[in-house]
Amino acid sequence: MAVPAFNDYLLPVLSYTADGAEHAISELVEAIAKHFNLSEADIAEMLPSGTQARHQNRVYWARTYLAKAGLLDAVGRGRFRITARGQQLLAKKPDKIDRNMLIQYPEFKAFSQQTGVSSAPATIVQHEETETPEERLESSYQSLRSELADRLLAQVMKYSPAFFERLVVDVLVAMGYGGSRADAGKAVGQAGDGGVDGIIKEDRLGLDIVYIQAKRWEGPVGSPAVRDFVGSLVGHSANKGVLIATSRFSKDADDYVRKIPQKVVLIDGARLAELMIDFGVGVTTANTYTVKKLDLDYFGED
Repeated sequence: MAVPAFNDYLLPVLSYTADGAEHAISELVEAIAKHFNLSEADIAEMLPSGTQARHQNRVYWARTYLAKAGLLDAVGRGRFRITARGQQLLAKKPDKIDRNMLIQYPEFKAFSQQTGVSSAPATIVQHEETETPEERLESSYQSLRSELADRLLAQVMKYSPAFFERLVVDVLVAMGYGGSRADAGKAVGQAGDGGVDGIIKEDRLGLDIVYIQAKRWEGPVGSPAVRDFVGSLVGHSANKGVLIATSRFSKDADDYVRKIPQKVVLIDGARLAELMIDFGVGVTTANTYTVKKLDLDYFGED
């Protein structure tokens, strides 16, 4: 099964502490995984940022929400136990615990007001029920990034093929290929025949050469175009190439490059836009937000 929604974690987390004993967060992560019968793949599923497992993140935030409502109490470094209020709630045998239930507690209501959730539109509150705050932040980031990627590709299509070839070189240089931009610029154009648009150094020392073809295709790029590019590599006695398109590659094209001895990397429009964003080509930073977390090592005592 997939990792359950965030609000599904609240009742199991509180119920696990019903014995009144102290529990460690690491113990809780394992116990709740067993409660939901999560597979190893489910447990290993990461947030989009790749910084934390989704299951672990939801356990952590479930504990935080319950603590903000006064249902759990921190008793030491990474340890907690249920409060009398938490026991009273479990005694009522609730079918579920969600934000609407937690908001009845003044401490959680104050927490919600601080985070701006209590006055949020219904659509945002719905996300509050299914996602942790970090997940909502990452979802917003990914939405902005996806929208930017679409705008980047639309902008690229407005310019000439020559501009697109220069853009491709800029991306590869930003990734660490080709040494300096001047070196890469000299390389481009020297191999502008035989189906190859340019060449670039694989590293700063120029120990190997990568051949490039950059095309602004409108429709899917099939295996015939890829075969032509590979033929060009053979004609130049080359073993490595990068074929970059503004559209997508067909399944036949992807299958073909996996079977040939030459090392050919296919970069479609979506991937190109991601690389432009990641390496700062054609984009500029609008705002920067730093998300910090508690440093438990600082508070540790020998």
